Amino acid sequence: MSKKNIDNGTVSSFGDEWTKFDQSGMTSYEAKKAFDEYFSVFPWSELPSNAEGFDMGCGSGRWAKFVAPIVGKLHCIDPSKALEVARVNLVDYKNITFHQASVDESFVGLNTQDFGYSLGVLHHVPDTALAIKSCAALLKPGAPLLLYLYYALDNRPFWFRSLWWLSDLLRNVIYRLPSNIKHILTDFIAALVYFPLARLGLFIEKVGLSVHTVPLSYYRKHSFYTMRTDARDRFGTPLEHRFTKDHIKKMMIDAGFIKIKFSNSAPYWCVVGTKA
Repeated sequence: MSKKNIDNGTVSSFGDEWTKFDQSGMTSYEAKKAFDEYFSVFPWSELPSNAEGFDMGCGSGRWAKFVAPIVGKLHCIDPSKALEVARVNLVDYKNITFHQASVDESFVGLNTQDFGYSLGVLHHVPDTALAIKSCAALLKPGAPLLLYLYYALDNRPFWFRSLWWLSDLLRNVIYRLPSNIKHILTDFIAALVYFPLARLGLFIEKVGLSVHTVPLSYYRKHSFYTMRTDARDRFGTPLEHRFTKDHIKKMMIDAGFIKIKFSNSAPYWCVVGTKA
């Protein structure tokens, strides 16, 4: 298959991001906590023994280091230079095969995989619906696919969505800047916006109130390193799409998935479906 469903500027941006933030600054506790949040709806018990699967858009390999020890074989796939970071981070896992490839390249064989996951990736390609179909094509019937796609703030109030719209104006300026300036500005955003709001959310939670409508309260128990990483991801990436829960469900159905299940907790939206 030809490499069409890819945005070269975004691929370059992620290569730059994961080279700088190779996740060495994240504690094992925080990394495992994040893994558990993203994989909370994944049906581990339904996988066959020695299951073979793929990590689509593996980045630095932060999810693969938890998946590889409990499966038979894992294909780590990424089109950017982040794949070299993953090779270093995952050097101890001999059951991983690395592929520098886009989502629409046929690299592991159609209908061969027992599972797949793609977290925080497919909203950064030109055609997300087509990308989901490309992932589905690699799976065996009955195999699960786990996705995390940026949500359209469909479970948030109007004022919350308005704040996001203003932040997106800023993103459209920052992502066009040179890499070194981009890193400086997103670090400032992490320090001056993410950190104060995250700690405000933590305080509100400790006094027994709901933090659901506090912007960036998801980061209330996360490290500043993670805030810096995600600020760079959010404001430094050229292409992103956002989807409502209903839209994601429709894309999954159109790609041939059944038994679709969403996580009801942050990060939104994590969803798993089974290939029919």
